Amino acid sequence: MAPIQKECDYLVLGGGSGGLASARRASGMYGAKAIVIENKRLGGTCVNVGCVPKKITWEAANLAEKMRDSKAYGFSFEESAPFDWETFTQKRHAYIKRLNGIYEKNLKNDKVEYLHGTASFVDPHTVKVVLDDNTEAEIKAKKVLIAVGGHPNLPPVEGAEHGITSDGFFELEKQPKKVAVIGAGYIAVEMAGMFHALGTETHLFIRHDTFLRTFDPMVQEKVTAEYERQGMHLHKNSSQSKLEDLGNGMKKLHYKDQNGEGTMEVDTVLWAIGRSPELEKLNLGVTKVAQDEKKHIKTDDYQNTNIEHIYALGDVCDRGFELTPVAIAAGRRLADRLFGGQKDAHLDYSNIPSVVFSHPEVGSVGLTEPDARKKYGDENIRIYNSTFTALYYSMMEQDEKGPTSYKLVCQGKDEKVVGLHILGVGSAEMLQGFGVAIKMGATKADFDRCVAIHPTSAEELVTMK
Repeated sequence: MAPIQKECDYLVLGGGSGGLASARRASGMYGAKAIVIENKRLGGTCVNVGCVPKKITWEAANLAEKMRDSKAYGFSFEESAPFDWETFTQKRHAYIKRLNGIYEKNLKNDKVEYLHGTASFVDPHTVKVVLDDNTEAEIKAKKVLIAVGGHPNLPPVEGAEHGITSDGFFELEKQPKKVAVIGAGYIAVEMAGMFHALGTETHLFIRHDTFLRTFDPMVQEKVTAEYERQGMHLHKNSSQSKLEDLGNGMKKLHYKDQNGEGTMEVDTVLWAIGRSPELEKLNLGVTKVAQDEKKHIKTDDYQNTNIEHIYALGDVCDRGFELTPVAIAAGRRLADRLFGGQKDAHLDYSNIPSVVFSHPEVGSVGLTEPDARKKYGDENIRIYNSTFTALYYSMMEQDEKGPTSYKLVCQGKDEKVVGLHILGVGSAEMLQGFGVAIKMGATKADFDRCVAIHPTSAEELVTMK
């Protein structure tokens, strides 16, 4: 059967947050004929196996911690049963499925055509789509956006396939009794923290002495120490050589760490060692679109590739910010530029705030202290620090109190705030407002002029000496 022939102004490959935002704006606001192609579930990584289900699970873990903390405040209760992982995951799945439906409804509202299938380039202007019923469509597009996102990697370790990745975390039907999480980035740290708070014996394997190594040293050191204080098992300076499936639901991990060589039997091994762009099926070679050594698509500040009518955004590019709001903002600005007549519309990638839903939460915007010193010189940098015990912990014994620590990185005579790093209770919600201030170019004097809200942890950021 001959492929169905279609034409459009704007073909978006990938139904994740960035692609959907760009297609909806191009069609709904500017009247472009847009088509979106997705071969999994609408919403991409964030909605299905990322930010949204992760934050829901973090809320459950946070509640578990709050229930333990409540005893210090005079509450007394007994749990009639352990955490019901199965019921929780079913409710979380139902919520995500509802979001998938909302995304599809929004595409219809903005008159974006949606095809569920797998796309591959035939030539730079033509894409073939194999639909769910194995029929094919061939689409000729004036402009093409590649927004297919990424997927988690497995390491080159014998038997690695017996473990799961972050995608598999959300498919676990039963709570593991004992888990090994391998990785030192925010995904590994978040998932290890959730497992641990919900009662799973958690072993976190990291390659160096600290994790979150792209964050400010203060964050690395204090959150690593806090995970150890909480009783998580940290395996530092570690590597893995083999993973065996023992056939009884258990896995055996062969590893080295600071204590030498060892093996460990666990229910689950979760690899969180990085992600790669989801380009394997796209036949990108026929387009001559340039990629870097890690196969990310090269783009400029306007999401242009080296091919005039092909654009890329989100996790398929390597801009250092694999964050959903970044992809959404970049997608909307791209549509404004391509179809809305806004010739200079593009996303400014500086001072993008980000958080880690660890235990405690971490927030960061701007430059780390080492990066600021490298960029501006030691003599032009002044650091303000505040480490304290949040009022939340006032009713607890000393060994039950979590850390709160803030840092301002200031530059020049005016002490412009070029970096802000916070960890402690409430950091995620707190960061958004301070992100606005830093994006506007706030100085230390601007912070000082703001009257403190007492008693809060946030007041420490406007009272630092």
